[in-house]
Amino acid sequence: MSTPTNVPAANVQATAVNTIAWLSASDTTIVVPVYQRQYRWDIGGCEQLLSDIRAVSGADATDTHFIGSILSTAADGDAGDEHLVLIDGQQRITTLMLLIAALHHTLREDDPALAADLERVLVRQDDPSRTKLRPHRAWANVFESVVLDRRSPADATRASRFDDNYAFFRSQIRPDEASAIWHGLTKLEHVSITLGPAANAQQTFESLNSTGEPLRDHELIHNYVLMGLSHAQQSEIEADYWVPIEQATGEQIGSFWRHYLVMLTGREVTVTGERGVYDAFRHEFPRLGFETLREHAARWREFAEIYGTILDPSTASDTEIGRQLAYLATFGRGTSPLVMRLLRDHAHGDLGLDELLASLEQLQSLLLRRKIVGISTDRLVARLCRAADLGRDELVHAIARITPSDERTRVGLKYGDLPHAHYVLGRLAGTNGPDGLDLEHVVPLAPSDDWSPDGSRRWADLADDEQNSFRALAQTLGNLTLLEEPLAERAFGASFPEKRPVYASSDVVLTREIADASTVWSTAAIAARTEHLTDVFVRVWERPAVVSIDDDNLTPVLDAKKRRGWPRGWQREFDYVEFRGEHWEVKDIRYLFNRIFTRLWAESPESRQAVIDFSARRGGPVYPAMAWNGQWDEIAEGRYLYMGWDSRYMLSAVQGVLEEAGWASEVFVKYSYIGDAMR
Repeated sequence: MSTPTNVPAANVQATAVNTIAWLSASDTTIVVPVYQRQYRWDIGGCEQLLSDIRAVSGADATDTHFIGSILSTAADGDAGDEHLVLIDGQQRITTLMLLIAALHHTLREDDPALAADLERVLVRQDDPSRTKLRPHRAWANVFESVVLDRRSPADATRASRFDDNYAFFRSQIRPDEASAIWHGLTKLEHVSITLGPAANAQQTFESLNSTGEPLRDHELIHNYVLMGLSHAQQSEIEADYWVPIEQATGEQIGSFWRHYLVMLTGREVTVTGERGVYDAFRHEFPRLGFETLREHAARWREFAEIYGTILDPSTASDTEIGRQLAYLATFGRGTSPLVMRLLRDHAHGDLGLDELLASLEQLQSLLLRRKIVGISTDRLVARLCRAADLGRDELVHAIARITPSDERTRVGLKYGDLPHAHYVLGRLAGTNGPDGLDLEHVVPLAPSDDWSPDGSRRWADLADDEQNSFRALAQTLGNLTLLEEPLAERAFGASFPEKRPVYASSDVVLTREIADASTVWSTAAIAARTEHLTDVFVRVWERPAVVSIDDDNLTPVLDAKKRRGWPRGWQREFDYVEFRGEHWEVKDIRYLFNRIFTRLWAESPESRQAVIDFSARRGGPVYPAMAWNGQWDEIAEGRYLYMGWDSRYMLSAVQGVLEEAGWASEVFVKYSYIGDAMR
């Protein structure tokens, strides 16, 4: 039996189309059904869309930009007019309409011909008072008032995603680039999928959105790098660069790209719930010609090989470097961006061996001391990468600033559980590693009733206060040691007098010292041993002696967390802000945004010029007039700060303008409990 070919599908028609031509067609009217979710795109998504349109506008004439598939089904309206019911693609189409509306309103007075082309996309040919995209009744009036520029004065303070995203596009589009943006819009393409009357719309929607695994960041990077190359060029890049990168990084290739981009940019790269790594890569490498790609790929391969050494320190060319990398691995791979940079500088002769080893030791001190005093080690490495860009002295100073002092560390060791006990005790004892050694608690974590600290009193006979004191100190530095596995079996559960001869036979100096120090194990003995070992600890894990105070776990503003929308609790995100030595009682990003721009405008001619230059380049947020309805604040005569952005964009603007002014390194935020818990 032969297999039939070229048989059309009965209920699904899919066609690749030019998006603007499809929207401009006189018979295209799109209705958003009632069951669709509300419009949810934020300014971050709008920014990416506009960036893609600008990129394709300046590309070769044959280049286009694919925006995905649009799923709809034909239907008849109440008045008998035919339209398309939008099943999937509402967010993209709505955002495009807002962009086109902003473009239309920007140039309708200066370029009537282009404005007419734009109007054909926005409104129905038979009724210019109605938009081609018709949201359902819950928010149709808001959408149409924005797109048709029919907002009343009462709408000036209205809060909606339609208003916010339209305002963003309006602020970003300069009249002299309007035609270029239109050119980019005309190069958008999508697959139009139209369902017949008998098609199962829900099943088709689920198949488009839920079938298969989404591409991971490194897979998107791989596709992005190779796309547009000839087959021969793809084969060369794949064989000479990409395969070696995969071989060097293995299953950790995704982490490699994230850490590489943090090292390259000096900024944290978000990964949760977003394509943060891929988006950061595209931002750093927007267009890659083949020769340029070769140069970049050679560097990627070199850093991937360095990353492979971090993953497996035994492959290091120098034994002591390998030992220090293995020590650092105790704390995870969070500092890998900086370590990659240091290892490459050493390999190129820009960093001596002693300086490299000192930096690796300082990183261990930083991470261990912060763990001991209960301070987070998240989001530290980007600031250290920025410091390293300025030179070794700046790096040492940056590490010292965020490394807890000896005093705080002593308190943490005295009363807190010892983190990474095998690593700490192994280095204190001078052993080659924890292999063959067990962690030994002199006072067991759960003593039996017969356990004795002195050979005469049983645990069951001790007062509750004494038992509780022992329990509180059981996992502190003074009560812990290392013991060879065969000896650990003999010591398990034994009373202290029974353990002493076992300890005395150990090859571990720290353990023999316990047998020599006392015949009775008491809370006082634990405290004395903690004090003694702490003196050694602060010498092994030194803090660079270049500053005298801790920074109270302040976060540089460049490393502050960007949050989409306005998450719950945003009004109490910060405890305070340190601004160039001043203490500001600022609790949220909205107030900080306003205060930073106001202060920069008033501070000096140089900082004011930074605001002007930044706003000119980014299209806001400071304007000479309130050019559209929305939330504004007059920060000076004839200068208006637009306050309608979302949280993420406001923080990006704060970071950008502070960098422009050269003040970013002098501004810090202190997160509140709520700010730390926000997602």
